[in-house]
Amino acid sequence: MNRPRPAADLPAPTTNTTEGWHCLHLYYRVDPMILQSLSAEERAASREHVVRILDSEADHAPARVQVFAVSGHEADVGLILMDPDPLKIDSMTHMLRATAIGSALEATYSFVSITEISEYVPTVEQYAERLKHEGSGPDDPAYQAKLNAYEQRLPAMNKQRLYPDIPPFPVVCFYPMNKSRVPGANWFMEPFSARRAMMAEHATSGIKFAGRVSQLITASTGFDDWEWGVTLWGRAPEHIKEIVYSMRFDHASAQYAEFGPFFIGYAMSADELLTHLRI
Repeated sequence: MNRPRPAADLPAPTTNTTEGWHCLHLYYRVDPMILQSLSAEERAASREHVVRILDSEADHAPARVQVFAVSGHEADVGLILMDPDPLKIDSMTHMLRATAIGSALEATYSFVSITEISEYVPTVEQYAERLKHEGSGPDDPAYQAKLNAYEQRLPAMNKQRLYPDIPPFPVVCFYPMNKSRVPGANWFMEPFSARRAMMAEHATSGIKFAGRVSQLITASTGFDDWEWGVTLWGRAPEHIKEIVYSMRFDHASAQYAEFGPFFIGYAMSADELLTHLRI
């Protein structure tokens, strides 16, 4: 019979992630009535305060901070915040809300998740097996070259998955998603080998957009209503449309993917955003 491990053998309780970061996507709509009730002096003082709060280099700032304007009626302002400490993330949102301008910001959507290395990312050994299935073998110079290249880039790729740098791209897209559980298309009833093969096809489609689109997948099982969040940064708006359309034809998406709402935004500094919003 398995017995509970003694407390002395367990790591200390913590709200911080032990690997990767907490991630918050937060969207606000500006209430014009509240904004108009502020005097010019209140607006000016609060604007300076908001810019300081959203400064990614400030001591109070989470590890990653991105600010962007959002198109459409659902939101005007978007934030992406990442840090090992979820309370540091929440602290920034409460600091913003406590300002005069913050009182005019109505939160319309949020998504809570954590960064992860997907179980479908192949190890070096699994990648070698994939090459063999594709018809390449240890006697083939191309096989060893591909294997060595993958082994060299895998640590950097996994680091980017857990501790992502935000690319200097102007377009920001976010949407949540699930894998379906409906009869005849229940992702979680498929054998792991089949799921891994479908995700390999999906990854191959995404690689075609290297240099044009950067992607971050965060896990939200147990944290939010959806299972994953997908953040796409695009070099140009049409690249977002092209990658989402293209990858929907992959088996993993065409049969098993369920998508939530889409948000499209345009990255800028806090000062630029307030000017854009006429604040």
